[in-house]
Amino acid sequence: MDWSECVAAGKSRHVVPREKPQQIADELRTLIVSGELSDGEALGREPDLVERFGVSRPSLREALRILETEGLIRVMRGLHGGVVVQSPNRRMTARTTALVLQSRNVSLADVLSARSMLEPLAAKAVASSRKHKSAAAELRVLIDKERAALGDPEAFGRGKAQFYERLTALAGNQTLSLLIEMLDEIVVRAITAVSHRENNVESMATRRRDIRSQGRLVEFIENGEVAEAEEFWRSHMSIVGRVMLGQEPETVIAHSHHQD
Repeated sequence: MDWSECVAAGKSRHVVPREKPQQIADELRTLIVSGELSDGEALGREPDLVERFGVSRPSLREALRILETEGLIRVMRGLHGGVVVQSPNRRMTARTTALVLQSRNVSLADVLSARSMLEPLAAKAVASSRKHKSAAAELRVLIDKERAALGDPEAFGRGKAQFYERLTALAGNQTLSLLIEMLDEIVVRAITAVSHRENNVESMATRRRDIRSQGRLVEFIENGEVAEAEEFWRSHMSIVGRVMLGQEPETVIAHSHHQD
């Protein structure tokens, strides 16, 4: 259902009598997170929205400010401007979480530690699932793609990220996957922000070691060796954390690392 249909169906009219900005924001937020307003959908310009909601311009502006702060809309200024929907995603979640971590003076080492606790749980879940053999086959295809990209660090990095993402997805728990993806987003951005040294670029030897580790994990998964998969991946993630930290163990997560 597009925006005009939502309005025609009376999806937002009940907020009119009290004309509270928070009510307008709540109604639009519900339509966005439910998928009734899709990512990238244009809601129109400010005068159009004032008319559609039947509210004052100040109330509408405050409601839009709330949603823009939450990252659920973009307000485009200028001649061809307007309000555009942004569906919630892990980058948005990472930005908010990074702000909370910064307020608590949390170090990157702490975030990496949390990730090293969660990812082995995903490995355990995949190894214990009824579809562990087909999961192993799928992960092997991704490892083959990484192997083919060994000479291209950027392509290898994308392939490696795809392997990690698919591993967590195969665990079958969306909450766990979201938490891991969010932590990965925070870690990658923080590492990028503080790392300018040449030796932070993964060497060919490091890339080969990653592939060997992934291959070993897949063997455990294929054989349904649950405890072995979990323990091996915990050890692997601990090593990855130390390598990623380098000389920056006390780096504090900063919200500025997560600005677009």
